[in-house]
Amino acid sequence: MDNQPVVFPMRLKTVTLFLLALLSAGVTARTETPPDSSRRVRVLTFNILHGATTNNDFDLEVIARVIREANPDFVALQEVDFLTGRARNLDLATELAWRTKMAPLFAGAMKFDGGEYGNAILSRHTFIGTRKVALPFTGGREPRVAVEITTILPSGDTIAFVGTHLDSQKDEKDRIAQAKNINEVFSSNHFPTILAGDLNAMPGSVPVNLLEELWMATYDKGNPEPTFPSVNPMKKIDYVMCWPKNRWKVMESKVIPDAVASDHCAYLVVLELRGGDE
Repeated sequence: MDNQPVVFPMRLKTVTLFLLALLSAGVTARTETPPDSSRRVRVLTFNILHGATTNNDFDLEVIARVIREANPDFVALQEVDFLTGRARNLDLATELAWRTKMAPLFAGAMKFDGGEYGNAILSRHTFIGTRKVALPFTGGREPRVAVEITTILPSGDTIAFVGTHLDSQKDEKDRIAQAKNINEVFSSNHFPTILAGDLNAMPGSVPVNLLEELWMATYDKGNPEPTFPSVNPMKKIDYVMCWPKNRWKVMESKVIPDAVASDHCAYLVVLELRGGDE
């Protein structure tokens, strides 16, 4: 028998290559991990100007509409009134929760106008723990707090969500002290944590830099999108941050333009919680 090389017909070669390509694609598809939507969270921070609007009226539906359209899992609200005269003796957190079908938590920072004034959280998930942390402040200035919930995502992961509002005075001394206190308190958390709120500080400022030593930023540092004032935004002072940095991935971030609902624009960030070994 002649020792001649075996020559495959062209058609057989084509079929063989096609099958090999399919096999390779199948292997690739099996090794890629699809995104886990149960570990994604939509986070909104919104300073609501105690229910007033830039039209100088009182319209909670305008505020609620911004929240509903953003479709968040968690909302950090600042400048929230509880039973004050200027807010028509309403519990704004509960009123907005009813309009957005979310669960509310209010944390008062100070007594004001017959009621209280502070921060609130709205959540699509139930609370397994809550706490209010009083932040340091100089006498004569507004007291400030951070409010936290602990909750469980649909994936089964436990996380914490913190809302805050830092001092608004021109000098930074209280904001610096408050940023340091936030780092000290929440760096001992047992669960991945999201921090959101009105920091009254620009990117690159001392308070923001202090926080970003610990927390992951979610905005484009090369081109920070401004959030204030809402009519013609010039400054970024509203933030969402995450800890620890290796447990979170930013999927999307955007400022929501609305010149009426408040003097701040709402800031929305979509995050994905990553595994501890990633």
